[in-house]
Amino acid sequence: MSEFRQLTDSVLASPQISVEDVGAAKDAGVTLIVNNRPDGEEPSAPQSDEIEAAARAAGIDYAAIPIGHAGFSEPQIDQMIDALSNGDGKVLAYCRSGTRSTLLWALAQAKSGGEPDEIAETAMAAGYDVTPIRPMIDMLAAR
Repeated sequence: MSEFRQLTDSVLASPQISVEDVGAAKDAGVTLIVNNRPDGEEPSAPQSDEIEAAARAAGIDYAAIPIGHAGFSEPQIDQMIDALSNGDGKVLAYCRSGTRSTLLWALAQAKSGGEPDEIAETAMAAGYDVTPIRPMIDMLAAR
């Protein structure tokens, strides 16, 4: 079972989840699963369509916002903002380790007016370091 790490009351980050983890997500109050891992990155891992089918069967919404080696783009940040603002339950975002999901969450928070130091502290409390993207966080928060 994957480790769901709490970023906020309504956002969890996780390493790669399995089809079986979808039930645990539902039990944790998750109403939206966001996949930040590109299909084919690890062929033996469940791919997007498998997780989406399991999520929908469990009554959980699903969104794919894959983050590859090219890094983060503004459209991906905007998609994450939209995902985080829809629904009343919790959001579970996952990738290989949970780091890309947390970094994308941090960028979305900054673009939405979050305070950079608080964003960094929140991520660190969950075990994720946003230092590699701190300049982007600062830039988005300054807009």
